[in-house]
Formats: sequence, C-alpha cells, structure tokens
Amino acid sequence: MHVAHLSLTDFRSYASVELGLEPGVTAFVGPNGQGKTNLVEALGYVATHSSHRVASDAPLVRQGASRAIVRCAIQRDDRRALVELEINPGRANRARLNRSPVSRPRDVIGLLRTVLFAPEDLSMVKGDPSERRRFLDELLVSRTPRFAGVRADYDRVLKQRGALLRAASQARRGARSARRAESDTGFSAAGAGDVLSTLEVWDAHLARHGAELLQARLDLIDALRPLVAGAYAALAPTSAPATLAYRSTLSTGTDAAEDEIPGETGSSDTQTLSTDLGKTLEERLRERLLEVRAAELERGVTLVGPHRDDLILGLGELPARGYASHGESWSFALALRLAAYDLLRADGGDPVLILDDVFAELDSQRRRRLSEIVAPAEQVLITAAVDDDVPAELIGGRFDVAEGSVKRVR
Repeated sequence: MHVAHLSLTDFRSYASVELGLEPGVTAFVGPNGQGKTNLVEALGYVATHSSHRVASDAPLVRQGASRAIVRCAIQRDDRRALVELEINPGRANRARLNRSPVSRPRDVIGLLRTVLFAPEDLSMVKGDPSERRRFLDELLVSRTPRFAGVRADYDRVLKQRGALLRAASQARRGARSARRAESDTGFSAAGAGDVLSTLEVWDAHLARHGAELLQARLDLIDALRPLVAGAYAALAPTSAPATLAYRSTLSTGTDAAEDEIPGETGSSDTQTLSTDLGKTLEERLRERLLEVRAAELERGVTLVGPHRDDLILGLGELPARGYASHGESWSFALALRLAAYDLLRADGGDPVLILDDVFAELDSQRRRRLSEIVAPAEQVLITAAVDDDVPAELIGGRFDVAEGSVKRVR
C-alpha cells in the first residue's frame, strides 16, 4: 500500500497543494513552522479521522475558510481508491469514495492504514491514561474498521448516561440545582426516580458496547505483547524488558492520574479479566456499575468502563511512567509504534510509515536502529528541519517546504 497523490484545499496553512508521491522513502525538508507536519497530518487524518496534534477539527481548517478538503489516492496492488474528506467544524464531516458520497465518513476508514511516529508519542509513556487508550483504540480501528462504530456507540451511550447522572446529582443538591438540571437536560428533581429507571437502560447499553470494546483491547494487547518486547529489545538491548498489562475499572479503581473510585485499589491483568468467576465481561460491567452507583450519583460521572482503563507499560518490575529515563521512554514509544506496524503488516499489506520530525529527538544509536527497521517498508514519509536529520539509510525522494510552498527537488 502507498499514497500515490495528496491534494489539500484550505487545510491548515495550505490554500491549495497537489503532491504526487511514490513508493519508497520521501522526505519533506524545511525550517520549522513552514507546513511539513501539516502534510503528513492530513494523511494521518485520512487513516484515523483524527489528528495526532489537536483534539478537535477546527484548527485543521485554514484561517478564514469554512471547511477543509483532503483528497488522497491510495494504491494497493493493482487497485486505486480515491478518498475525499470534507472537514466541517461544528457540522457533520462528509466523505466520498471514488467521487461517490458515502453515508458516513467512518465508512472509508481502513482504506489507508498508517503508522505515525511523532514527538507527541512520548506522551504515551509519560502522559495520562487517555494517550494510551487512544493508541489502543486507533490501532484497533486500523485493524478492524467496524470498531469505529463500536467506539462511536460507546461514546454516545457514555454521553447520555453522563447527562442522566448529572441530572440526578443536581436534583439531590437542592431545588435550585434541580431547576438548572431540568433546563439543561429535561429531567427534574421530581423525576429522579424516572432518571434512575432510565439509568438502568443505559447501564445495559454501556455494558454491551463497553464489553465489546474491552474484549477487543485485551485481544489486541495479547497480540502486541511479544512484538513490543522484541522491538524494545532491538532499540534498547541493555535495558530491562518491556512489558504490557491492562488495568481495568472492572476490578480496580482508575489510574492514579484520574479520579479514583472510593475503596478500590490494586490492578488487574488480561487473564484475570477474562476468567474471573466465569462471568462475561458484559455481566461484570453491569455488576460494577451497580457497585459504584452511589458514588456515581454523588459525583455525576460514569466511574466504570473502558473510558477509565489504562494500558500499563513496564520495564522489568517497574512501571515505565515515572521510572523510565528519557531514552528508555523514547525507546518504549518507538517500540509501540513498531509493534503496531508489524501487526498491521501481518494482517496483509504494508501500512504507510510516517516519521514526523522524530530523528531530531533521537540519539545516533536509536536513529540508526530505527532507520534499519523501517527502511524495507513499501512507503516511508519523513519530515525533517534539515538534511542532516534524515539518516543516510533513508535517502530517497525529497520535497523542500518553505513559505507555504512544496517543491520537489529529487
């Protein structure tokens, strides 16, 4: 698989740009702030419908424009697909496939598969649990696009259930708060019993969608574990071995970086979640929701579910977060991406590898090892501020990027 052509209209800093691309290595070279990352960000958006730099779509649209358009021609063997995404902040995005509209933008997810390395990846090791959940879920969707719908259903239920919990919590705090809840959500203090009854319905929906997402994460971690260990050993052979575990709110409190459920401590691994008491994940989710009901009603938030779980990264017996050195953290982040690449490639076809200003962050040893690993990929796209940041092993096609223009130089 490779990207044969990229076209941008009013995306980030570009009013318009057309790029023909080829298999092999291509580098975009130019000073910082000139738009190199915008180009590869657009490709990442086609693959995942999200940006690795910002949480919302609004910054993706050029200042003064009302929408942005990304067109991407994807070549896979002897077949070519043209994907077009129209990004409309505050409104529904639109998508076209081979110039024909599709009913939902997520229907084109999976046509382009990318693995993107970026300086922001360090947050997967050092940052909050949300960064690690995002890594898992984006990889999950890349492997099995239907999980984009599962995630969307789970998020929808979570939002509705959260509104009910806030309404009930506000009703408990007095008439003034109750009037505000009635105005905001349509539920009144007098209807608190109805809220609880409706909450049980949303519990069932949350447990069903949450269990499907959770089981998929657990299976994904099982597949990733040996790949991450192998990639980390190649990048940092003298370090303690890299390990993966999963911490779930089914049997524990949330990660220390987030609010904790009172009275819950400890951690849980994949095997425990899958076999405890012989119950299905859906059954256990419903039980846990009942166990924390009082705390949820008091606080007005959903305290149990995949949205509060964490992927635990370890080095030997210690958690990487807080104990790994800067170099070890970088090696772990790279190992996660390399494992994702290996997993997608094993599913069939090389994903496009994107290295966004990564080499400037690495020491010479890690630069060399990463270069040797990624060089055989069908297509590698690199951004770099200067030529020296592109390793000799990855010399290929090149574009100069400066002052809003992109010019091929070889």
